[in-house]
Amino acid sequence: MSDTLFSKIIRREIPADIVYEDELCLAFRDIAPQAPTHVLVIPKKPIPRLSEVTPDDTALLGHLLAKVATIASDLGLADSGYRIVINNGDDGGQTVDHLHLHILGGRSMQWPPG
Repeated sequence: MSDTLFSKIIRREIPADIVYEDELCLAFRDIAPQAPTHVLVIPKKPIPRLSEVTPDDTALLGHLLAKVATIASDLGLADSGYRIVINNGDDGGQTVDHLHLHILGGRSMQWPPG
């Protein structure tokens, strides 16, 4: 896996507005928000995309989803609701080859997306 923008944020080589961090993941505000609240949750383990996870990553994926719920609640989104998005590959809209979950909230989301 190449050295990505997100890897540099994890190492603090690039600044970010961090809202959560633990030993497995980091969450920070998106620099091009698509909603009033737009936070990215990334694993510290460099996984390029969801389609490349292995059975060894099962616990990490569960951790990421559990933290999304905690972070969304901390951001005041629990009552009104929010959307979680994982883009996978070019056609899925993924622009950084490091698995990341988008938390989008603060407005009503429409369906279908995209």
